Amino acid sequence: MSTDYLKRILSAKVYDVAVKTPLEKAELLSERIGNTVLIKREDTQAVYSFKLRGAYNKMANLSPAALSKGVIAASAGNHAQGVALSAQRLGCRAVIVMPTTTPPVKVEAVRRWGAEIVLHGESYSDAFDKAQEIQAKRHLTFVHPFDDPDVIAGQGTIAMEILQQHTGPIYAVFVAIGGGGLIAGVSSYIKALRPDIKVIGVQTVDSDAMVRSIRAGKRIRLNDVGLFSDGTAVKQVGVETFRLAKEYVDDYIIVNTDEICAAIKDVFQDSRRVLEPAGALAIAGAKKYVAQHNLKKQTLVTIACGANMNFNRLGFVSERAEVGEAREALFAVTLPEERGSFRALCKQLGARHITEFNYRVSDTNVAHVFVGVQVQGATEITKLASSLKKNGFPTVDLSQDEFAKSHLRHMVGGRSGLAKDELLYRFEFPERPGALSRFLDAMHPEWNISLFHYRNHGADYGHILVGIQIPTGHKKGFKAFLDELGYPYWHETQNPAYQLFL
Repeated sequence: MSTDYLKRILSAKVYDVAVKTPLEKAELLSERIGNTVLIKREDTQAVYSFKLRGAYNKMANLSPAALSKGVIAASAGNHAQGVALSAQRLGCRAVIVMPTTTPPVKVEAVRRWGAEIVLHGESYSDAFDKAQEIQAKRHLTFVHPFDDPDVIAGQGTIAMEILQQHTGPIYAVFVAIGGGGLIAGVSSYIKALRPDIKVIGVQTVDSDAMVRSIRAGKRIRLNDVGLFSDGTAVKQVGVETFRLAKEYVDDYIIVNTDEICAAIKDVFQDSRRVLEPAGALAIAGAKKYVAQHNLKKQTLVTIACGANMNFNRLGFVSERAEVGEAREALFAVTLPEERGSFRALCKQLGARHITEFNYRVSDTNVAHVFVGVQVQGATEITKLASSLKKNGFPTVDLSQDEFAKSHLRHMVGGRSGLAKDELLYRFEFPERPGALSRFLDAMHPEWNISLFHYRNHGADYGHILVGIQIPTGHKKGFKAFLDELGYPYWHETQNPAYQLFL
């Protein structure tokens, strides 16, 4: 069957709309993980993803009669853009059914290509069912996003380009999997010409229908799928894509949200381009595979399959990338509720860059703080936690705790009966090591910190909120402290939000 797909791929009609995308070395990432990582830049296509290859190949092979009736597709966004662009080029009508969870950037892109949009359901599978219903009523031609030989062949042209662009040894090609069209086409071509190259599929921990199906020996339908990587949020893989994956794919790897965010950052650092979560899936998988198998000095190809990133997700990606790369440790640390405890904790953390500090006075004996610290890897997280415990600071590692990462860090605080005579100030600290220690060292020993919130967001200045209890008679000394410190500050004690919530 690979011979059949080899012919289909070699004769695919994709280059009327698609371009031969670059295969670029990720210099920084390659150096860091000790292997040559090549990125196939499908994010540089006209619709910022590979999907127009398969969509156009399918539609270009339709009869004039079928084209005249128009086409319909179900898609979470990238296939939709491919169908819409192809319809515009071929002069036919296109109806696209998209999940209501589709990022607005993808919906607007489809609308700009002139397609009719129907929003329905929460996943691709919901949209698919609706598209089938509309197809039957309007007699349109359905353009499947993955489970169609022409679509699979169109996606397979990516593998053809990879082998043309890199004729030397390749250890493995990493491919993101949603419904399976991309990996079906890529694996069919590679195994026909270079069976020595491993083809490794990558899925998210909450959208792993292909992995579960392979393990079960039959197609498994998931009840729910995660939507962070919306481009691969598919409840059930295709019949044909499952058959081809079962025959040609060598291995699979599962990644989580934090690992995807770290991969997005890796690509940005190397190329100054921002991939969408599904687009970074293969890079995240390659990194994890290297770590698990201790690979060294191999050539790894990853397919960056999309860049339709919603802008409002960037803050979340930035927040989670450091944790995903094990470059930020998150701890819950218990320390005595007494003056000087913060300073002592900072000295234990040493010269490491503190990325976050949350505290609210709540007990007369002990204080619980949520602290983020920049580290060099998972090993350092373990060592640092052990060191804090040995030096009298009971510590819980929250670096992999989803509740802590998503919610707790924003919820430390509240009203406190112990926060009497509290003054609230907002500061801008210069983002450099020692800025926090300088602040603590300059404080009078009789002043008490009753609230502290700080989070590094990658700006030149850190924004800090501090509650300080100042004894009567120390007001002049406090004003002198503020002036000598030299950091911009704002008095927020009368702020209505503080009065209401803290």
